[in-house]
Amino acid sequence: MIARPSGSARILCLVLALLCISCEDQKSTTASSGLFPVDQDGKTGYVNASGTVVITPQFEDGGDFSGGIALVRMGGRWGYIDTDGKIVINPQFDKASAFAEDLAAVRVGNRYGYVDRDGKIVINPQFDLAFPFSEGLARVKTGGKWGYVDKDGKLAISLQFDDEGGFASGLAPVKTGGKFGFVDPDGKLAIPPQFDNATGFAEGMAAVKAGGMWGYIDQDAKILINPQYGDAGPFSESLAAVKVNGKYGYIDKDGKVMIDPQFQKALPFTEGLAAVRLGGKWGFIGADGKMVISPQFADAAGFSADVARVRAVDKFGLINKSGQFVWSHPIRVKEEEEQDDSW
Repeated sequence: MIARPSGSARILCLVLALLCISCEDQKSTTASSGLFPVDQDGKTGYVNASGTVVITPQFEDGGDFSGGIALVRMGGRWGYIDTDGKIVINPQFDKASAFAEDLAAVRVGNRYGYVDRDGKIVINPQFDLAFPFSEGLARVKTGGKWGYVDKDGKLAISLQFDDEGGFASGLAPVKTGGKFGFVDPDGKLAIPPQFDNATGFAEGMAAVKAGGMWGYIDQDAKILINPQYGDAGPFSESLAAVKVNGKYGYIDKDGKVMIDPQFQKALPFTEGLAAVRLGGKWGFIGADGKMVISPQFADAAGFSADVARVRAVDKFGLINKSGQFVWSHPIRVKEEEEQDDSW
C-alpha cells in the first residue's frame, strides 16, 4: 500500500519488501536522479552516489526520487520536492506515493485519489486504497473489491477482484473465486483463474503457485518451469531466486540451476549483483555465484545507480560495489528500539 513507515524506522528498515523474495510482495527501488534519501539526527535529506549531501536533512521523512520529484513530509503532511530541494507541491496530504507515469496517489482524509506534477487533483479522492499507475492503469480498492482506474479517473476494469497486482507486459494478476488468473487492459481474463497465487510478469515469465509449489508460466499460460519450488522470485537479468529444501539459489529461464541453493534469503539481481543472506548476514554475489561483497550486514537492499542501502551492527547507509560505505550514520539506541519487529 502507499502507507509508509516514518522517521528512522523507515531508514533502518530500508525497503522492507526488498529484504525477502516473498512472492506476494517483491519490489525494487530506483534512483534515476542519482539522489538517495538518508536520515541524520531524525531528519531526512539526500546524498549522491559519492555520499555528498546535496539536500540538507530537514524533512520529517522522504522517499526516493521518481521523474525528478521526491515525496517528503513536513509538519505531518506529505508533499514533493525537486532535485534542488525546492518544494514543488506543498505538504498537504495525509498519505502519498511516488510519482509514476506523471501521477501520484494521495490520501485526503480517508479517501485516495491522484494528483498531477503540478499538485492538481486530477482524480478525486474516492477510493479506500490506491496504488501507482503502471502501463496506464492503477489498481484501486473500494468496498472490499479491487479494480483498475485509467488516467481520466474512469474505472477501466470494474471493482470485482479479491486481490490483484500491477500491470506488466500487458497483464495483471488478479484473484477471483479463490484462484489467481491474469486480466488484460480491457478487463478480459486473458488467463483464467487457476492458480493458488501468482506474481506479475517479468522478462516474459510470471511465477505461479499450484499444488503448494511455485513454477513459471509464459503469457499464454504455458507452464515453462514446473511448480517445484517453495518460493520463487521474479526473473531479473535472466536469473530468478528460488527456494529448494529451505535454501535459496538461482535458476535460468530453462529452469537450470545456475547458483546452488545455499542462502537463507535472496533478492533479485540488479546491476550485476544480488543481495543474499548467508550465516545470518547479508552480502552480495555476482551472476557466477561468487561472493563479491562478503556477508557482513544486518540487512541489505539491491543496488541502484551503483549504490545499495545496508545496515551494519553500528551504522546504516550506502555502500558502493566494493562494499565500502560512501555515506553512513551511527545507529543510536533509540533508533534500534524503534525498529519494526519484523526484522
